[in-house]
Amino acid sequence: MTALLKILALGLAGLIAVVGIGGLALREGVVPYATLEQRYASPDSRYLDLPGGLHVHYRDTGPAAGPVVVLVHGFADSTATWDGWVAPLSAHYRVISLDLPGHGLTRAPRNWPAGTASYAALLDQVVTRLGVDRFALVGNSMGGSVAWNYALIHPARLTALVLVDAAGWPEPQRKGGGGGALAFQLLRTPWGRWLLSRVDLRPVIADGLRKAFHDPSRVTDGMINRFNDLSHAPDHPAIILGMQDRSWVIATPEAMARIHTPTLVLHGADDRLIPLESGRRFAATIPGAKLIVYPDSGHTPQMEIPARSVADLMAFLGPMNLAPSGARPQADGPSPATLSTPSGA
Repeated sequence: MTALLKILALGLAGLIAVVGIGGLALREGVVPYATLEQRYASPDSRYLDLPGGLHVHYRDTGPAAGPVVVLVHGFADSTATWDGWVAPLSAHYRVISLDLPGHGLTRAPRNWPAGTASYAALLDQVVTRLGVDRFALVGNSMGGSVAWNYALIHPARLTALVLVDAAGWPEPQRKGGGGGALAFQLLRTPWGRWLLSRVDLRPVIADGLRKAFHDPSRVTDGMINRFNDLSHAPDHPAIILGMQDRSWVIATPEAMARIHTPTLVLHGADDRLIPLESGRRFAATIPGAKLIVYPDSGHTPQMEIPARSVADLMAFLGPMNLAPSGARPQADGPSPATLSTPSGA
């Protein structure tokens, strides 16, 4: 279960407890992509058609011949999460960010199999089609899980790896099974997913975003509207609600020890979705990894403290003399089959 899915689940459980299933408002109708693109596409927006009916939205800024930084968002998020980073990064790097299927402005069939391996494979398709051979890879939350998985599969393609409140370590077992068990059951059953696809989640999204921030006052109506609107894109709900625990590769010390890409771990100390201990584990198990902890940030430092977090990123990338896109120096690494995956549904 990914972090934002967890917070939405917990919020939904609370909503059900307060008003009862019978009192939940009906979900708003589907919002056409044309409307969403008019509202949320940027001047840097581009689109790429890939096999399997994918129409991928990505943003491409900065000098075309410069060293490349690729940004991957988290669950239920979009390229907009990086808005505070793009301008300063683009002064020195070619910056590419993409919307994963089921998110943002990317169009995908409703039965597209979202998960670690499929997202990592999509990322590889995108950078290959864009002519990028080597790049620094940055991922937040679920995107962090995709990033470290990509580092294991394609080490030769990466100049740096940056994990921002990254997902991946298995959650500890909680005594008593409380704390949102109803919501987890809803997400794991057909009738529960049917219910989630038909209720208005805007109050839950607003509550979840505020819980994801150290300072809830930084959550704006514009953020809430964007998350809510994009959740109503055609086929997004089906893709997201089709995610299963077994779709996600979990981190192990043995797997992390195989990452030799220079790695930076950024983590908000007040992250209530993915605890700081997870960031510490990545830093402790990835050889040579550097950890920076933000006392006044929650789950998304790139949104909550963009200036400070992007400055730390640029300080880390700067001394590496990142090479522009060029030929790959060596063969890729092992397939995802060598990694551990969770058992069960």
